[in-house]
Amino acid sequence: MTISDAILARARAVKVLIFDVDGVLTDGSLFFSDDGQEYKAFNSRDGHGIKMLRDAGVATAILTGRSSQVVLHRARNLGITRIIQGAHDKLVAYQAMLAETGLKPEETAYMGDDLVDLPVLRRCGLACTVPDAPAEVLARAHYVAQAAAGRGAAREVCELIMRAQGTWAAQLALYDR
Repeated sequence: MTISDAILARARAVKVLIFDVDGVLTDGSLFFSDDGQEYKAFNSRDGHGIKMLRDAGVATAILTGRSSQVVLHRARNLGITRIIQGAHDKLVAYQAMLAETGLKPEETAYMGDDLVDLPVLRRCGLACTVPDAPAEVLARAHYVAQAAAGRGAAREVCELIMRAQGTWAAQLALYDR
């Protein structure tokens, strides 16, 4: 797949990649036990991509409308420290994150999958989504992953940013020896 110069330019500017959870880091399925315990399945390759991106100097964050202990556990496992859950208005949460960090919108990438993500996708520097997102989201994304949600889409975006920023080879060299 050929990635346009415009997308690569956007990816070069990214200092933080922000992820939605359900439908991005997971396939969107929600599992509940009889006692209300929530379960989610995360992809280990997505997780490793997030760790490599962080090691390459790009911060990662989570911005999700739901609240879940499972998300906190996964975020800690991946070294993600900026976690915003229960964001009923993701734009307000995104703008607060910008104000708190001093980042400019063009220094942020966001990966979301549904209509509630549109306000952030329309304002961030690199808007990414998954292939089964609604048409309105697909039309506004700069980059649509080829891999499915919870099945490598997050890893694909992490690699895209590392390749654009020239850090992919150093990350790969850690393993290709």
